[in-house]
Amino acid sequence: MKLIIQIPCYNEEKTLPMTIGDLPTSIPGVDEIEYLIIDDGSSDRTVEVARKLGVHHIVRFPNNRGLAKGFMAGIDACLRVGADIIVNTDGDNQYNGHDIPKLIKPILDGKAEVVVGDRQTDTIEHFSPTKKKLQRWGSGVVRRASKTNVADAPSGFRAYSREAALKLNVISEYSYTLETLIEAGRRKEAIANVPIGTNEKLRESRLFKSMWQYVRKSGSTIIRTYTMYKPLKIFLNLGFIMFLIGFIIGCRYLYFFFNGEGAGHVQSLILAAINIITGFQLGVLGLLADGIAANRRINDELLYRLKKMEYDGVVLRSQGKDEERKEDA
Repeated sequence: MKLIIQIPCYNEEKTLPMTIGDLPTSIPGVDEIEYLIIDDGSSDRTVEVARKLGVHHIVRFPNNRGLAKGFMAGIDACLRVGADIIVNTDGDNQYNGHDIPKLIKPILDGKAEVVVGDRQTDTIEHFSPTKKKLQRWGSGVVRRASKTNVADAPSGFRAYSREAALKLNVISEYSYTLETLIEAGRRKEAIANVPIGTNEKLRESRLFKSMWQYVRKSGSTIIRTYTMYKPLKIFLNLGFIMFLIGFIIGCRYLYFFFNGEGAGHVQSLILAAINIITGFQLGVLGLLADGIAANRRINDELLYRLKKMEYDGVVLRSQGKDEERKEDA
Protein backbone atom coordinates (compact mmCIF):
# COMPACT_ATOMS: atom_id res chain seq x y z
CA MET A 1 0.00 0.00 0.00
CA LYS A 2 1.57 3.25 -1.17
CA LEU A 3 0.51 6.65 0.19
CA ILE A 4 1.55 9.89 -1.48
CA ILE A 5 0.95 13.20 0.28
CA GLN A 6 0.71 16.02 -2.24
CA ILE A 7 1.22 19.67 -1.33
CA PRO A 8 0.31 22.49 -3.74
CA CYS A 9 2.81 25.33 -3.17
CA TYR A 10 3.10 28.94 -4.23
CA ASN A 11 5.98 30.79 -2.55
CA GLU A 12 5.98 28.55 0.53
CA GLU A 13 9.71 28.50 1.38
CA LYS A 14 9.00 29.73 4.92
CA THR A 15 6.07 27.47 5.77
CA LEU A 16 7.05 24.30 3.86
CA PRO A 17 9.56 23.05 6.50
CA MET A 18 6.81 23.13 9.16
CA THR A 19 4.35 21.42 6.80
CA ILE A 20 6.80 18.64 5.92
CA GLY A 21 7.87 18.29 9.54
CA ASP A 22 4.28 17.54 10.58
CA LEU A 23 3.80 14.75 8.03
CA PRO A 24 3.96 11.11 9.17
CA THR A 25 6.83 8.87 8.13
CA SER A 26 5.04 5.60 8.95
CA ILE A 27 1.40 4.54 9.28
CA PRO A 28 0.04 1.06 10.17
CA GLY A 29 -1.30 -0.59 7.03
CA VAL A 30 0.81 1.57 4.70
CA ASP A 31 4.02 0.17 3.21
CA GLU A 32 5.39 3.32 1.61
CA ILE A 33 4.89 7.04 2.28
CA GLU A 34 6.15 9.61 -0.20
CA TYR A 35 5.76 13.38 -0.51
CA LEU A 36 5.03 15.38 -3.65
CA ILE A 37 4.88 19.12 -4.09
CA ILE A 38 3.31 21.08 -6.94
CA ASP A 39 5.30 24.28 -7.45
CA ASP A 40 2.75 26.69 -8.94
CA GLY A 41 5.20 29.16 -10.47
CA SER A 42 6.88 30.15 -7.20
CA SER A 43 9.36 33.04 -7.34
CA ASP A 44 11.08 32.13 -4.07
CA ARG A 45 13.16 29.10 -2.96
CA THR A 46 10.20 26.70 -2.55
CA VAL A 47 11.68 24.02 -4.82
CA GLU A 48 15.17 24.28 -3.32
CA VAL A 49 13.74 23.98 0.19
CA ALA A 50 11.62 20.98 -0.86
CA ARG A 51 14.68 19.18 -2.21
CA LYS A 52 16.64 19.84 0.97
CA LEU A 53 13.73 18.44 2.98
CA GLY A 54 13.86 15.21 0.98
CA VAL A 55 10.61 15.58 -0.96
CA HIS A 56 10.38 12.58 -3.28
CA HIS A 57 8.54 14.14 -6.24
CA ILE A 58 8.33 17.71 -7.58
CA VAL A 59 5.94 18.98 -10.25
CA ARG A 60 6.80 22.46 -11.54
CA PHE A 61 4.80 25.09 -13.43
CA PRO A 62 6.75 27.94 -15.10
CA ASN A 63 4.01 30.39 -14.07
CA ASN A 64 1.11 30.52 -11.61
CA ARG A 65 -1.85 28.48 -12.91
CA GLY A 66 -4.06 28.37 -9.85
CA LEU A 67 -5.06 25.83 -7.22
CA ALA A 68 -7.33 23.71 -9.44
CA LYS A 69 -4.65 23.16 -12.11
CA GLY A 70 -2.05 22.42 -9.46
CA PHE A 71 -4.32 19.93 -7.70
CA MET A 72 -4.99 17.97 -10.89
CA ALA A 73 -1.31 18.03 -11.91
CA GLY A 74 -0.48 16.54 -8.52
CA ILE A 75 -3.15 13.84 -8.84
CA ASP A 76 -1.80 12.95 -12.29
CA ALA A 77 1.77 12.67 -10.98
CA CYS A 78 0.72 10.61 -7.93
CA LEU A 79 -1.16 8.12 -10.09
CA ARG A 80 1.79 7.76 -12.46
CA VAL A 81 4.14 6.74 -9.65
CA GLY A 82 1.73 4.16 -8.27
CA ALA A 83 -0.12 5.84 -5.41
CA ASP A 84 -2.83 3.67 -3.84
CA ILE A 85 -3.99 6.52 -1.60
CA ILE A 86 -3.48 10.24 -2.21
CA VAL A 87 -3.71 12.84 0.54
CA ASN A 88 -3.95 16.51 -0.37
CA THR A 89 -2.85 19.13 2.16
CA ASP A 90 -1.76 22.78 2.01
CA GLY A 91 1.72 24.26 1.95
CA ASP A 92 0.85 26.94 4.52
CA ASN A 93 0.65 24.32 7.32
CA GLN A 94 -3.04 25.06 7.87
CA TYR A 95 -3.89 21.41 8.50
CA ASN A 96 -2.45 19.17 11.19
CA GLY A 97 -0.34 16.54 9.42
CA HIS A 98 -0.56 14.23 12.45
CA ASP A 99 -4.22 13.63 11.51
CA ILE A 100 -3.32 11.91 8.24
CA PRO A 101 -3.47 8.36 9.73
CA LYS A 102 -6.99 9.18 10.94
CA LEU A 103 -7.87 10.70 7.56
CA ILE A 104 -6.93 7.63 5.51
CA LYS A 105 -8.32 5.02 7.91
CA PRO A 106 -11.80 4.84 6.28
CA ILE A 107 -10.08 4.09 2.95
CA LEU A 108 -7.79 1.46 4.49
CA ASP A 109 -10.86 -0.13 6.11
CA GLY A 110 -12.71 -0.17 2.77
CA LYS A 111 -15.48 2.08 4.11
CA ALA A 112 -14.84 5.13 1.93
CA GLU A 113 -13.35 6.22 -1.40
CA VAL A 114 -13.08 9.91 -0.51
CA VAL A 115 -12.45 11.32 2.98
CA VAL A 116 -12.80 15.01 3.82
CA GLY A 117 -11.17 16.50 6.89
CA ASP A 118 -13.71 18.42 8.96
CA ARG A 119 -12.00 21.48 10.45
CA GLN A 120 -14.99 22.13 12.73
CA THR A 121 -14.86 25.74 11.57
CA ASP A 122 -16.99 27.05 14.44
CA THR A 123 -14.07 26.32 16.79
CA ILE A 124 -11.37 28.08 14.72
CA GLU A 125 -10.46 31.26 16.59
CA HIS A 126 -9.08 33.30 13.68
CA PHE A 127 -12.27 32.78 11.60
CA SER A 128 -14.59 35.78 11.87
CA PRO A 129 -18.29 35.22 12.73
CA THR A 130 -19.19 36.13 9.14
CA LYS A 131 -16.74 33.61 7.74
CA LYS A 132 -18.05 30.90 10.03
CA LYS A 133 -21.63 31.55 8.93
CA LEU A 134 -20.64 31.55 5.25
CA GLN A 135 -18.72 28.30 5.72
CA ARG A 136 -21.79 26.65 7.27
CA TRP A 137 -24.08 28.02 4.57
CA GLY A 138 -21.76 26.99 1.75
CA SER A 139 -21.31 23.47 3.13
CA GLY A 140 -25.09 23.14 3.45
CA VAL A 141 -25.59 24.15 -0.20
CA VAL A 142 -22.94 21.64 -1.35
CA ARG A 143 -24.54 18.88 0.75
CA ARG A 144 -27.86 19.45 -1.00
CA ALA A 145 -26.27 19.72 -4.44
CA SER A 146 -24.12 16.60 -3.99
CA LYS A 147 -26.55 14.59 -1.83
CA THR A 148 -23.76 13.86 0.64
CA ASN A 149 -23.24 14.51 4.34
CA VAL A 150 -19.97 16.46 4.02
CA ALA A 151 -19.59 18.72 7.04
CA ASP A 152 -16.79 20.99 5.74
CA ALA A 153 -17.08 21.28 1.97
CA PRO A 154 -14.30 23.89 1.41
CA SER A 155 -11.73 21.82 3.32
CA GLY A 156 -8.73 20.96 1.16
CA PHE A 157 -7.44 18.31 3.56
CA ARG A 158 -8.63 15.18 1.79
CA ALA A 159 -7.78 11.58 1.01
CA TYR A 160 -8.62 9.73 -2.20
CA SER A 161 -8.42 6.07 -3.07
CA ARG A 162 -6.73 5.29 -6.37
CA GLU A 163 -10.07 4.53 -8.03
CA ALA A 164 -11.60 7.80 -6.83
CA ALA A 165 -8.54 9.74 -8.00
CA LEU A 166 -8.76 8.16 -11.46
CA LYS A 167 -12.31 9.52 -11.81
CA LEU A 168 -11.41 13.11 -10.92
CA ASN A 169 -11.92 15.59 -13.72
CA VAL A 170 -11.80 19.23 -12.59
CA ILE A 171 -13.03 21.88 -15.02
CA SER A 172 -13.00 24.90 -12.70
CA GLU A 173 -9.92 27.14 -12.83
CA TYR A 174 -10.60 28.58 -9.38
CA SER A 175 -10.77 25.73 -6.87
CA TYR A 176 -11.39 22.01 -6.89
CA THR A 177 -12.97 21.54 -3.45
CA LEU A 178 -16.65 22.15 -4.21
CA GLU A 179 -16.68 20.80 -7.76
CA THR A 180 -15.09 17.46 -6.88
CA LEU A 181 -17.52 16.91 -4.01
CA ILE A 182 -20.57 17.47 -6.21
CA GLU A 183 -19.09 15.17 -8.86
CA ALA A 184 -18.28 12.44 -6.32
CA GLY A 185 -21.74 12.70 -4.77
CA ARG A 186 -23.43 12.43 -8.14
CA ARG A 187 -21.30 9.35 -8.91
CA LYS A 188 -22.52 7.93 -5.58
CA GLU A 189 -18.99 7.40 -4.28
CA ALA A 190 -18.57 6.56 -0.61
CA ILE A 191 -17.58 9.81 1.14
CA ALA A 192 -16.60 10.05 4.80
CA ASN A 193 -15.95 12.91 7.23
CA VAL A 194 -13.14 12.88 9.78
CA PRO A 195 -12.68 15.58 12.45
CA ILE A 196 -9.23 17.16 12.14
CA GLY A 197 -7.18 19.81 13.86
CA THR A 198 -5.82 23.02 12.36
CA ASN A 199 -2.64 24.92 13.12
CA GLU A 200 -2.09 28.57 13.90
CA LYS A 201 -2.63 30.93 10.96
CA LEU A 202 0.73 31.84 9.39
CA ARG A 203 -0.38 34.09 6.52
CA GLU A 204 -3.44 35.45 4.72
CA SER A 205 -5.14 33.27 2.12
CA ARG A 206 -3.94 33.79 -1.46
CA LEU A 207 -6.95 32.04 -2.95
CA PHE A 208 -9.25 35.08 -2.77
CA LYS A 209 -8.85 38.80 -2.09
CA SER A 210 -12.05 39.23 -0.10
CA MET A 211 -14.81 37.16 1.48
CA TRP A 212 -17.35 38.34 -1.08
CA GLN A 213 -15.09 37.38 -3.98
CA TYR A 214 -14.90 33.91 -2.44
CA VAL A 215 -18.71 33.74 -2.12
CA ARG A 216 -19.19 34.87 -5.73
CA LYS A 217 -16.69 32.44 -7.21
CA SER A 218 -17.81 29.54 -5.01
CA GLY A 219 -21.46 30.20 -5.86
CA SER A 220 -20.77 30.21 -9.58
CA THR A 221 -18.79 26.95 -9.24
CA ILE A 222 -21.66 25.24 -7.39
CA ILE A 223 -24.28 26.41 -9.92
CA ARG A 224 -22.18 25.47 -12.96
CA THR A 225 -21.24 22.03 -11.61
CA TYR A 226 -24.77 21.19 -10.49
CA THR A 227 -26.18 22.36 -13.83
CA MET A 228 -23.72 20.11 -15.68
CA TYR A 229 -25.07 17.09 -13.83
CA LYS A 230 -28.77 18.05 -13.57
CA PRO A 231 -29.47 20.33 -16.56
CA LEU A 232 -32.92 18.93 -17.34
CA LYS A 233 -34.16 19.58 -13.80
CA ILE A 234 -32.78 23.14 -13.78
CA PHE A 235 -34.08 24.19 -17.20
CA LEU A 236 -37.45 22.47 -16.88
CA ASN A 237 -38.08 24.15 -13.53
CA LEU A 238 -37.10 27.54 -14.91
CA GLY A 239 -39.17 26.92 -18.04
CA PHE A 240 -42.20 25.89 -15.99
CA ILE A 241 -41.94 29.06 -13.88
CA MET A 242 -41.78 31.27 -16.97
CA PHE A 243 -44.64 29.37 -18.63
CA LEU A 244 -46.77 29.63 -15.48
CA ILE A 245 -46.18 33.38 -15.23
CA GLY A 246 -47.13 33.77 -18.88
CA PHE A 247 -50.21 31.58 -18.43
CA ILE A 248 -51.43 33.64 -15.45
CA ILE A 249 -50.88 36.92 -17.31
CA GLY A 250 -52.64 35.41 -20.34
CA CYS A 251 -55.65 34.43 -18.24
CA ARG A 252 -55.77 37.97 -16.90
CA TYR A 253 -55.83 39.32 -20.45
CA LEU A 254 -58.61 36.91 -21.45
CA TYR A 255 -60.66 38.11 -18.48
CA PHE A 256 -60.49 41.67 -19.69
CA PHE A 257 -60.94 40.62 -23.34
CA PHE A 258 -64.23 38.81 -22.67
CA ASN A 259 -65.42 41.81 -20.67
CA GLY A 260 -64.82 44.08 -23.64
CA GLU A 261 -61.68 45.72 -22.25
CA GLY A 262 -59.06 43.78 -24.20
CA ALA A 263 -57.86 46.77 -26.21
CA GLY A 264 -56.51 48.45 -23.10
CA HIS A 265 -54.48 45.41 -22.02
CA VAL A 266 -52.54 44.46 -25.15
CA GLN A 267 -49.28 44.82 -23.20
CA SER A 268 -50.44 41.92 -20.99
CA LEU A 269 -50.94 39.78 -24.08
CA ILE A 270 -47.42 40.60 -25.30
CA LEU A 271 -45.89 39.88 -21.88
CA ALA A 272 -47.80 36.59 -21.64
CA ALA A 273 -46.58 35.52 -25.09
CA ILE A 274 -42.97 36.39 -24.23
CA ASN A 275 -43.06 34.39 -21.00
CA ILE A 276 -44.76 31.35 -22.57
CA ILE A 277 -42.31 31.30 -25.50
CA THR A 278 -39.35 31.73 -23.13
CA GLY A 279 -40.64 28.89 -20.95
CA PHE A 280 -40.95 26.62 -23.97
CA GLN A 281 -37.43 27.53 -25.16
CA LEU A 282 -35.99 26.81 -21.71
CA GLY A 283 -37.64 23.38 -21.79
CA VAL A 284 -36.06 22.66 -25.18
CA LEU A 285 -32.69 23.87 -23.89
CA GLY A 286 -33.09 21.50 -20.96
CA LEU A 287 -33.54 18.55 -23.31
CA LEU A 288 -30.48 19.57 -25.33
CA ALA A 289 -28.40 20.13 -22.19
CA ASP A 290 -29.49 16.73 -20.85
CA GLY A 291 -28.18 15.12 -24.02
CA ILE A 292 -24.88 16.97 -23.58
CA ALA A 293 -24.73 15.85 -19.92
CA ALA A 294 -25.27 12.23 -21.00
CA ASN A 295 -22.42 12.62 -23.47
CA ARG A 296 -20.24 14.06 -20.69
CA ARG A 297 -20.92 11.00 -18.53
CA ILE A 298 -19.84 8.76 -21.39
CA ASN A 299 -16.69 10.87 -21.94
CA ASP A 300 -15.91 10.72 -18.21
CA GLU A 301 -16.17 6.93 -18.29
CA LEU A 302 -13.92 6.74 -21.36
CA LEU A 303 -11.41 9.09 -19.75
CA TYR A 304 -11.42 6.96 -16.60
CA ARG A 305 -10.70 3.80 -18.61
CA LEU A 306 -7.92 5.49 -20.59
CA LYS A 307 -6.32 6.79 -17.39
CA LYS A 308 -6.54 3.38 -15.76
CA MET A 309 -4.84 1.68 -18.71
CA GLU A 310 -2.16 4.36 -19.02
CA TYR A 311 -1.30 4.77 -15.33
CA ASP A 312 -1.50 1.07 -14.48
CA GLY A 313 0.75 0.36 -17.47
CA VAL A 314 3.31 2.92 -16.28
CA VAL A 315 3.29 1.40 -12.78
CA LEU A 316 3.70 -2.15 -14.10
CA ARG A 317 6.63 -1.12 -16.31
CA SER A 318 8.26 0.65 -13.39
CA GLN A 319 7.84 -2.39 -11.15
CA GLY A 320 9.30 -4.60 -13.88
CA LYS A 321 12.39 -2.40 -14.13
CA ASP A 322 12.83 -2.44 -10.36
CA GLU A 323 12.70 -6.24 -10.34
CA GLU A 324 15.29 -6.38 -13.15
CA ARG A 325 17.61 -4.13 -11.17
CA LYS A 326 17.25 -6.37 -8.10
CA GLU A 327 18.02 -9.47 -10.18
CA ASP A 328 21.09 -7.79 -11.71
CA ALA A 329 22.28 -6.79 -8.24
